[in-house]
Amino acid sequence: MTIANTLDKQRITSALTQNCAALMSDFTVFAQIDSTNGYVMAQARNAARSGTVCFAQSQSAGKGRQGRQWISPQGANIYGSFLWHFSDISTLNGLSLAIGVGVVRVLKKYGVTVNLKWPNDIYCDAKKLGGILIEVTACADGRNAAVIGLGLNVNLPPNIDGITQAYTDLHRIAPTVTFSRNTLIAHLLNELLPLTATFEAQGLAAYVDEWRSYDCLLGKSVTVYAGKQAIHGTVQGIDDNGLLKLQHANGEESVFASGEVSFSP
Repeated sequence: MTIANTLDKQRITSALTQNCAALMSDFTVFAQIDSTNGYVMAQARNAARSGTVCFAQSQSAGKGRQGRQWISPQGANIYGSFLWHFSDISTLNGLSLAIGVGVVRVLKKYGVTVNLKWPNDIYCDAKKLGGILIEVTACADGRNAAVIGLGLNVNLPPNIDGITQAYTDLHRIAPTVTFSRNTLIAHLLNELLPLTATFEAQGLAAYVDEWRSYDCLLGKSVTVYAGKQAIHGTVQGIDDNGLLKLQHANGEESVFASGEVSFSP
């Protein structure tokens, strides 16, 4: 597999569709940054417009869920974030699931088959390929600014310190496919910016059935960690609102709006 080692703003923007380019208000590429999500969140608090986008070659303090660090070695993967404003915060429910569907759509164009793990991970062969992090802040005009972050493993070095779960990358999944990170970023933006721009009107209903077709947890015995509780059961998929359905040993069912899910391949 061939990988373009340097991110190039011109190469990325030249591959954007007209629709995507019209939705983008600002685009920055960093050689290194502490966190792309942190940068875009700071821009949001300074009244940045929807469509503010940044990507980085590396992150010194990349953000994962639950306050974890997203390990971000130089020039190996994709680290990026973008901003969008929403009038009704309740419409953000399920946005991370829809973004996951968008990522899968892009990878399918490369012939790469992956799955989704509730609520925000991209998986392949029971190993983590990428993750989505959405952070929200209130704006002075009453709207809500959502910062959508994406980390996607392209060519991770082996035995990285700090990664405590099984992981994979596009190099391992598709060794015969030629990837340019610049082109891949453009394809992701072409899919994800229009998806996000229309999500408030369409909602999760436009994506929930497709998400279910990629669900890697369906029927699996798992442990859901919600706060200080560890709840065991069998995953019954997600409901129409994107909540995880878990069946307990006694046959009763619970739903979860958030939580960490652990399972054995």
